[in-house]
Amino acid sequence: MKERERIRQRLIADPGVVATVVTAVREQVPAYAALDDSRLHEVRAIAAWALDRLLHLWVTDGALTSADLRRFRGIAAARAADGRPMQAVLRAYRVAATVLTDEIAAATPPPAAPDAFALARMALTTLDTLSEEMATAYTATSEDLTADRDRALRLLLDDLIAGRHASIGALTDRAARLGRQLPDPYCLLVAEPADADGGGVTQETAAGLLSSFGGHGGGLTPLVTVRGSRAVLLLPAAAGASAPRVLGERGLRGCALTGESLDRIAVAYRLAADALDTAPAHAHHPERVLTDGDAQVLALLGGRPATTPEQIGRLILGPLRQPGRRHLMDALTTYLDTGSANAAARKLGLHPQSLRYRLRRIADLTTRDPRDPWQRLTLDIARTIGH
Repeated sequence: MKERERIRQRLIADPGVVATVVTAVREQVPAYAALDDSRLHEVRAIAAWALDRLLHLWVTDGALTSADLRRFRGIAAARAADGRPMQAVLRAYRVAATVLTDEIAAATPPPAAPDAFALARMALTTLDTLSEEMATAYTATSEDLTADRDRALRLLLDDLIAGRHASIGALTDRAARLGRQLPDPYCLLVAEPADADGGGVTQETAAGLLSSFGGHGGGLTPLVTVRGSRAVLLLPAAAGASAPRVLGERGLRGCALTGESLDRIAVAYRLAADALDTAPAHAHHPERVLTDGDAQVLALLGGRPATTPEQIGRLILGPLRQPGRRHLMDALTTYLDTGSANAAARKLGLHPQSLRYRLRRIADLTTRDPRDPWQRLTLDIARTIGH
């Protein structure tokens, strides 16, 4: 027992052991390879606790206690909620046990045969027990989540916008267990009352808002949740076109982003929320919502650029940069430089009506009216930095 305790103390004191375990798990279990920093912190904490408990059981010839089993069941329930497959979780524990065995075998002097046999027996018994307990808890939690689909779908969107997901595969598997398919491509819409004194959005109001976007699903599942005073909706991309009308009918305003991938919903949410936090009153127009371009410009103006100048140019100017539309780009540039349609027309040698027609074409192609103060600013920023 003294030799086991000596090895235990050395391994517990060495932070490199936990780091080796986490590295091995990430290399050998794909579901862990894509975890973000916040989730890796949790993995490290669980690994440190589990290694301490396994070494204690080896030293004392003990067995998992009821408190140990409760914690393992809690871990399994959390994994069911965030969609990490149970097979991956159990494999991670097997990998950790293998690393621990290798570390003990590398001790100087190495453990005697009876201690080695005790280690093997403890590892096999413990893995068998925790596998059964965790699998049972995982299944029970999954069934509870499936039974309460509305709550489960809200939790899914909450996890998506908080960045709590292991991988796209885990997300789609989690949605599939609920009989749902996530929209991809999608529109992430964050909405709030247009009147600052109008209070917040309730879950009931958010659910009603979601129902107003019916007919765009095509078999895909829109999701809705409430964050603070705002509703957050994950919609099929096609639904974004009706957002201005739907929000306007309910006295809401919002920001709708469609340019991010499914694994970057958390990024899209932060951009949209920050845009609503920082947009001046004149940026909100009754007939439109803020979009990717608006959000990126606001991030840039706030000193937190979230993409490249070239990408901002593409988002806002878009079709104007295509071959054959140079005359429209020239009309926009001259209008922005001179400040009036008449002055721009004179400089370009055009009739004022021709210049105004080109401005209308620019508005149609970009969904930004150069005569609107906020939209003119975004166009001016895009043409300035996008070259």
